[in-house]
Amino acid sequence: MQADDPGTAPRAARFRVPPLACDAHCHVFGPAERFPYAPGRRYTPEDRPKEVLAALHRRLGLGRAVIVQASCHGTDNRAMLDALRSAPTRTRGVAMIDDATTEAALRDMQDAGVRGIRFNFIAALGGAPDMGVFHRAADRARKLGWHMVMQLQGDGVTRMAPVIRALGMPVVIDHMGRVDPALGVEGPAFRDLLDLLRDPRIWVKLSGAERMTQAPFTDALPFARALLQAAPERVLWGTDFPHPNLATPVEEQVLLDLVADFAPAEADRQLLLVDNPATLYGFPRKTLPEGEPR
Repeated sequence: MQADDPGTAPRAARFRVPPLACDAHCHVFGPAERFPYAPGRRYTPEDRPKEVLAALHRRLGLGRAVIVQASCHGTDNRAMLDALRSAPTRTRGVAMIDDATTEAALRDMQDAGVRGIRFNFIAALGGAPDMGVFHRAADRARKLGWHMVMQLQGDGVTRMAPVIRALGMPVVIDHMGRVDPALGVEGPAFRDLLDLLRDPRIWVKLSGAERMTQAPFTDALPFARALLQAAPERVLWGTDFPHPNLATPVEEQVLLDLVADFAPAEADRQLLLVDNPATLYGFPRKTLPEGEPR
């Protein structure tokens, strides 16, 4: 049984997950027979449809999710949108768009719960996009009140910092900028990431520890702690389930447990897991009625 299979025997959590905690970075893949993968994709994942993701969130006690379009589906957002429509009060989405995306499609995404668009700048996943397409997409998203999500790696943070500052819209940096942990928190790319967080429009996800280092992922903790300290009200957390292109399987409960290490204070965990995603994604601020499942 794979580590990302929600049927894996549950491991006891290290802390009490607050009600309405959000997995702010996760994906759905397929099923391919219904939602085919993009012809020009760089990888072909195993199907992990919405039902598998929902089962994982029930096991972890997570009440909300932001489903992020992955590059294997390209700009065909149907699988992600289908997942949003199946749980409209508990999910939001981040789409991938290009010049061929129609205004009608954008309105449909808005109605379904999409609140941002994503672009990848990592060479192994296809490299930087056409910057004309990027800026035109940003203009369209900005008009809808959406934000930009950018997947960068290491010194890509430094190269793209001027562009990020000039976008004039909220920007979310995925996976702690995927900086090299060997360089430490004084590494130039990480210092540039911290500097970006001086801008109140810029957010960062304290996810991707499994991409920075090996289990038990403690090498990632100083980076997550520094980012949370720099911008406690603009940090998010996510599983990155089902971990596309990850060589070694990982158990999501282990990743969730890391939150107790880089956010030991309950107030910080409330911001990270509940309040911050509610602010950025427009989830209602309410308490679950007694007895209602997460």
